[in-house]
Amino acid sequence: MGVRNKLTVTQIKSLGPGKYNDGGGLWLHKRDGGAGQWFLRVTVHGRRREMGLGGLYNVSLAEAREEADRWRSVVRSNKDPIKERARIRKEADRGDHTLASVTEAAFKARQAELKGGGIAGRWLSPLNIHVLPKLGRVPIEEIDQQDIRNTLAPMVQQSEKRLPRFASFVVSESLDLRHNARMKHPYFRR
Repeated sequence: MGVRNKLTVTQIKSLGPGKYNDGGGLWLHKRDGGAGQWFLRVTVHGRRREMGLGGLYNVSLAEAREEADRWRSVVRSNKDPIKERARIRKEADRGDHTLASVTEAAFKARQAELKGGGIAGRWLSPLNIHVLPKLGRVPIEEIDQQDIRNTLAPMVQQSEKRLPRFASFVVSESLDLRHNARMKHPYFRR
């Protein structure tokens, strides 16, 4: 492999539009207006591949070099880094079982059944307003009665009349989301 770390931070700031090689397959594609994109150029199974590593202002030179090293090691193990990254992202998405993600999947699965396709928001709005800000990031298997009670408790002072109906809605819908989503949404079928 040739010389690495050819570029410097000050050099990058003064470069005009074009493609610039940092060495070892790491490139910077700088555009008009100063924006740019880091990418890694490698050859896997006899094919040239170019893998985006992020924007110039989101990824520093040091971070781009670290990412390039990471993906070069994947190439050395004879794997396509683009396909490997897609596989890793897919696995990460598959593991997202927070209340917010399951609620979204359940809403999409039920949307056809809802009046007006759920546009008015009667099904999703109460969850978005009252439940998801507090429990949205919590994995659904960790939500218990205490969490639901603590989420609904502040509403007792706001609206005594609405609370029983809303509480039954939240309990029945929130805790049944996983079942509904698995039955109707292909994302949850396994």
